[in-house]
Amino acid sequence: MQLNTLSITEIKSLLKRKEVSAKEVTLLILDAIEKTEGQVKAYLRIDAEGALKRAGEIDAKIARNEELGALGGIPISVKDVLSVKGQETTCASKILKGYKPPYTATSVLKSLNAGAIHVGRTNMDEFAMGSSTENSAFGVTRNPWDIERIPGGSSGGSAASVAACEAFASFGSDTGGSIRLPASFCGVVGIKPTYGRVSRYGLIAYASSLDQVGCFARRVADCALML
Repeated sequence: MQLNTLSITEIKSLLKRKEVSAKEVTLLILDAIEKTEGQVKAYLRIDAEGALKRAGEIDAKIARNEELGALGGIPISVKDVLSVKGQETTCASKILKGYKPPYTATSVLKSLNAGAIHVGRTNMDEFAMGSSTENSAFGVTRNPWDIERIPGGSSGGSAASVAACEAFASFGSDTGGSIRLPASFCGVVGIKPTYGRVSRYGLIAYASSLDQVGCFARRVADCALML
């Protein structure tokens, strides 16, 4: 059984029954990233150390029989357009290389409060201006199903990370199709919420009157949990 291909609900059940640890799940995702990233290039930055530290904290909660939250122990990825305090956030542009926000996006913070484990920052079209993820300053992301094809954009890295089983779910953003296109191209589920449903605080803007934070997963129920 490949744990990284299971649903979030299935993984949560295994964690609750203590049949698998959050650290083991995280290591499986990091192993998948190591094996696949050379071709797919879904990620800009991978925080293996931070993810494993977080997994250890989740395992300590499990040992104490504490509630884990809706995403407790689940490794996810974050589009590089969402601010995370102290973490480099570039929007796939060299203009912002080295920029570390002084705050964390509300959506990202809520996922952490729900117990999610962030494994890394995903590639995108620079400043979300594109629909193919070929316009990143740091390289092109490929479609996991056929690396000769594009994953769509601008949230192509997020969709590709989920399709390649390098994350159970991922944050994206949509202004004019940036979640809907990659979800379709990569064969995963994507949700572009109604405007205002999810806070835009901490999202680096493309067009504030249209931007929306949303998510990707391999199953509808998993996307619902992320939302």
